[in-house]
Amino acid sequence: MSDARSNWSSKTGMILAATGSAVGLGAIWKFPYMAGANGGSAFIIPFILMVLFFGVTLILAEIIIGRAGRGSSVTSFRRIGGKFWAPLGFIGVLCAFLIMTYYSTVGGWCLTYLFEAIMGNAASSDLAMLEKTFLKTVSTPVSAIFYQTLFLAITAGVLIFGVNKGIERMSKVLMPLLFVLMIVLIIRGLTLPGAWEGLKFLFSPKWDQVTANSLLNAMGFTFFSLSVGMGIMVTYGSYISHKENLTTTALWVSVLAFISCILAGLMVIPPVISFGLNPSAGPGLTFITMPAVFSHIPLGDVFAVCFYGCLLVAALTSMISLFEVPLAYLMDEFHFSRKTASVLLFIVLSICSIPSALSMGPWADYKIMDKNIFDAIDFLCCNILMPLSAIFVVAMTGWFFFDRTKYEINSSVKHSDGFMKFFRFMLAFVAPCFIVVVAIFNLI
Repeated sequence: MSDARSNWSSKTGMILAATGSAVGLGAIWKFPYMAGANGGSAFIIPFILMVLFFGVTLILAEIIIGRAGRGSSVTSFRRIGGKFWAPLGFIGVLCAFLIMTYYSTVGGWCLTYLFEAIMGNAASSDLAMLEKTFLKTVSTPVSAIFYQTLFLAITAGVLIFGVNKGIERMSKVLMPLLFVLMIVLIIRGLTLPGAWEGLKFLFSPKWDQVTANSLLNAMGFTFFSLSVGMGIMVTYGSYISHKENLTTTALWVSVLAFISCILAGLMVIPPVISFGLNPSAGPGLTFITMPAVFSHIPLGDVFAVCFYGCLLVAALTSMISLFEVPLAYLMDEFHFSRKTASVLLFIVLSICSIPSALSMGPWADYKIMDKNIFDAIDFLCCNILMPLSAIFVVAMTGWFFFDRTKYEINSSVKHSDGFMKFFRFMLAFVAPCFIVVVAIFNLI
């Protein structure tokens, strides 16, 4: 193993970078609706517990593999388990690459709306016009591909500068900026008439809505909101020195990811409810409903810039994490320089992402399993590749190579035998059941 491999210069930098991978666009539009539709705090409480138990366990397992293998997902799996395990590590690399092909499309939408907000064109009270504008944005081939490519270029530009000067430096700027923008929007939203109804929608316990299905929704959101199964935490773990306490690192990432979800709920739901708009509009919540909100408040154009700046930061931090996974694979397995690998990956992604950009326009009628290309790739990644990758992660760390797991987790801070027994029980028995249940629930 090479001692020259880059390390995070600080624990804070690693935590912010890893948290950035979890705080994506989904947290901003999906969590508020899911919490409100599944029992408010009756959904949030089990979500917290699942983050603290399953989330920390799975994140810690991936970080352990990365630090033990000191390489990409493929490299680390092979160094720990041998040649047989290398293809299993490639599932995470493939998953990250495929996610980028459609996530870059959404990143392009964020850029489009940010530019429109800066020009003062992002706020309107005409919902029909806003819906028409959104449909035009996602279906116009030239602009969709242009903004998607620009988003990819920004991401590649950050990654060229490396772990410390690229990922870590940007994370230390973007993540605090994201939290500041969210807090500004939360304060403004809570001052609106009727904002209290939004808080009630989000946090009031609605016990009659707590069902097996709502608990399964909490499990599913926990799994997918923490970037598990994409090779991200394995790759980021490979840059952690043996002086760092992996347990507290995984705990911090999980807690900050959860706090980000709560802040997203506070940012979106109160103003939406205040104006009697639909909080269950999915992606349309951010691109159709929120512009209507901004049209009703003083300095709405300014808050629109803040909101879409917030969206872009969330998209960019997630994209940087995803990009690093295949990038590390190219550097470790094919010995490309970071600059060469970044440019090559940018070119390949720019081409491979075009079908997703066209899937809501000229190629909208082209279906795979009754889904357009965008949705089909999303289904493949979220419902098959991510759970499959996560199963191999817990198998490696909890069953086949637990001695290596035990060494890594105790290398900086000695944990008690009781903690290690509990951790192995969670890792080897409970986590696999959790993953399988989530996978089956999302497939049926």
